[in-house]
Amino acid sequence: MGKRSVPETSPNAGPHIPVLLDEVLAAFAPLEGKRIVDGTFGAGGYSRALLQAGASVIAIDRDPSVKPFADALLAEFSGRFTFVAGTFSELDALTAEHGSIDGVVLDIGVSSMQLDEAERGFSFMREGPLDMRMSGEGESAADLVNGLEAEALANLLYAFGEERKSRRIAQFIVAARETAPIETTLELARIIEKAIGRKPGDAHPATRSFQALRIAVNAEFDQLVEGLFAAERLLGEGGRLAVITFHSLEDRIVKRFFDPEKGGPAQSRHLPQTQGEALRWIDVAKARKPGEAELSRNPRARSSILRAGTRSDAPARAVKFTGLGVPVVRGAA
Repeated sequence: MGKRSVPETSPNAGPHIPVLLDEVLAAFAPLEGKRIVDGTFGAGGYSRALLQAGASVIAIDRDPSVKPFADALLAEFSGRFTFVAGTFSELDALTAEHGSIDGVVLDIGVSSMQLDEAERGFSFMREGPLDMRMSGEGESAADLVNGLEAEALANLLYAFGEERKSRRIAQFIVAARETAPIETTLELARIIEKAIGRKPGDAHPATRSFQALRIAVNAEFDQLVEGLFAAERLLGEGGRLAVITFHSLEDRIVKRFFDPEKGGPAQSRHLPQTQGEALRWIDVAKARKPGEAELSRNPRARSSILRAGTRSDAPARAVKFTGLGVPVVRGAA
């Protein structure tokens, strides 16, 4: 899946800065001699910090543009850093030949370098092709915007972006594309702004719609769920998993993954209590958010949340989407 969901600030936002870095390092401490999988390598911020703290790192990313960052760490930390091209949803298979693993870190956010590269089509603040594909393969955002019927498009924007004005936006998009296909990011952003307006001080009106399209293009919720269960299969008793998310839909999935009872039906106190299944994750830490000092340094961290837990000795579960609160697009096949 690569990195995603970091909110945009301005066209002049700085280089990618790993969020909640001190908290992530603390989640795996002590790091000396440990073997950590960085499942969402990006620009390598977490990998570098883990390596500097004495760990060995196996990094994974499907974005071809990360190669220079991986090459730099290979040169600097020869023997302790390995890069594997692929998606973190397959992290257990991708790292099978690299021995036992002590921890996995997943940063479920689009990196600043992706936002800042206009040609990637992630940003509603920069002119570029309406693309949004992490790997550069498959269906693009332009394909969805120009190909979906109004109802299907509205349902997608609502389910994956929590956009309350999704139907009006979809109507404006369908009307606009009757004249000519919508091909660029700024063109789509202008249509959305025309549809729902913009109040001073509010987030850009295209924020939620761009989030929804990016999630759909890259099957990000599927990737997230598959990646969480892959980490559960990979880690043995005592292994640690740390996950950073950037919006409520992702955080809900991670929260319920660590504690399945959060997503289960409430039990009546008037009925016999059923026995819950064995816990796969223990010592699940309270959710951590960035402090004021970090937010002043890095405004893009403002919606980030870190959740971490320790693997128990219970056998890994089969992949299961139900109970995790994964959004579903109504009417989708």
